[in-house]
Amino acid sequence: MTSYAINPSLRKKLPYDTERDFAPVGLVVGTPLLMVIHPSVPAKTVNEFIAWVKSRPGQVNYASVGSGSPPHLATELLKIAAGIDMEHIPYKGGSPALTDLIAGRVSLLFGSISTVGPHVKSGKLRGIAVTTTKRSQAMPELPTFIESGLAGYEVNAWYGLLVTGWTPRVIVSRLNQELQQVLADAATRKRFAQLGMDPLPGTAAEFAALIRSEIAKWAKVVRAAGIQPE
Repeated sequence: MTSYAINPSLRKKLPYDTERDFAPVGLVVGTPLLMVIHPSVPAKTVNEFIAWVKSRPGQVNYASVGSGSPPHLATELLKIAAGIDMEHIPYKGGSPALTDLIAGRVSLLFGSISTVGPHVKSGKLRGIAVTTTKRSQAMPELPTFIESGLAGYEVNAWYGLLVTGWTPRVIVSRLNQELQQVLADAATRKRFAQLGMDPLPGTAAEFAALIRSEIAKWAKVVRAAGIQPE
């Protein structure tokens, strides 16, 4: 998952070498994060939210499910891309973060559509945009950040299949072939769509390239945000 590419920047000593000890087989699915805000925030678009934050530098609090988590870094990436300043309030998990957002104690949270989507539909929260380059099948009415004018902003919470690094290449290749068949199955794709996930077929080499690019991407965000490795 995405945290696999983030951890090298957050941990001084991992018990494994990220690229040496594992062999990528293939991506399985990707899912966007959804930016949600409390309805008291007078913004309905990304640009309106950015303008609102800029008028209150350092006064806006945002929640995350924990320091160094994908939602945390997604928000830090937004801060960098939009040139805004917000205060991070880390929570120990999604439930308390979501509870405080609904209560209006914080203004913003990035979360999975399956988690925060129902609260958008009920009117307790306002959905602003999804982090992938394409709209979500689960909530197609919400735009992407790129559509909203924030060029280059993309966060794809991905899940993939890895095996031990010494697995023979012929086995990795066979596993990838089997995985592609699973991802092409109509019933499987339908179930993924219901969960707000998109199948991501592809080769083992493409998955390996993605991991390398994600490690580099999140390392820059961690440095820019001043997050100290543990």
